[in-house]
Amino acid sequence: MKNRVHVLTALSFAIGLSMSSAWAMADTVPVTQAAPTSGQESVKLANSYTDFAGSNGNAQALVNGLRSGSTIVLVTPATATTPAVQTSFTPSTGHLGYGNVNIALSLAQAELTAAGITQPTAAQIEAALNGGAVAGPKGPVQFTGVLALRAEGQGWGNIAKTLGFKLGDIMSATKAHGPVPDSADIAHGEKVDKASHADKADKVAKVDRPDKADRPDKPDHPDKPEKPEKPERPDKPERGGR
Repeated sequence: MKNRVHVLTALSFAIGLSMSSAWAMADTVPVTQAAPTSGQESVKLANSYTDFAGSNGNAQALVNGLRSGSTIVLVTPATATTPAVQTSFTPSTGHLGYGNVNIALSLAQAELTAAGITQPTAAQIEAALNGGAVAGPKGPVQFTGVLALRAEGQGWGNIAKTLGFKLGDIMSATKAHGPVPDSADIAHGEKVDKASHADKADKVAKVDRPDKADRPDKPDHPDKPEKPEKPERPDKPERGGR
C-alpha cells in the first residue's frame, strides 16, 4: 500500500513539473503580431479622415470608393437653416491602392485648407478630388482636381508641385494617416518635358562669334614683259654635189 502511495505521489509531482515548464515556456515565447489586413487599413484611413470628411460614414465612403473606383456618396448633414445634402461622384482614376488613396486625400485636404476651407462640404471635397468650381470663404474657388491630374498619368511629385505644395510636406502628413505609396507610385507616369530641352538656347546665351576680319586684297602683279620674237634663221646654203 505504501509503495502504491509513493508511485501516485511521484506521478503527480512529474505532471505538475511538466505543466509548470509548459507555462514558463509560454511566457517566454515571443508573440508574433499579424500583418494589418486590407480591412484594418481601410478602417485606419477612415478614422484618420473622419474630421476632414465630416463624418466617419463619409470617410469610409471616400476610402472605399477611391479603393474600388466605384461611386462615392457623401452626405452633408443638415443644419439649423439648411437640409442635408447628398453628393455622388465617381473617381476620375478608377481603383487605387491604399497608399494612393491616402496621398490623394492628403493632397485634397491640403488644397482645401490652403483655400481657407477647413470643414469642407461634400461638394467641396468632390471639387478638390475631381476638379470644379465651388464657393469659398473669399469667393469662388476653381480646383484642378487631384484625381484629374492623376488620371492624366502624372506622378504624385508633379501633382504636388502643380498644386503648389512640396511632396515632402505632403508625405509627412500622409504617413500620419496610414499606408503611403511606394516609389513607383510616386514617380508614376513622370516624363521629361521635351520642350524644356528645346529651349536650352534661351537658358544659356550663346556668345556671338566675332566677324572674321576681311583679308587684304592681294596686290596686282605687274604685267610680265613680252618675250622678244626670235629672229628668223637664214636659210642654209644648199650643199654641192659630191
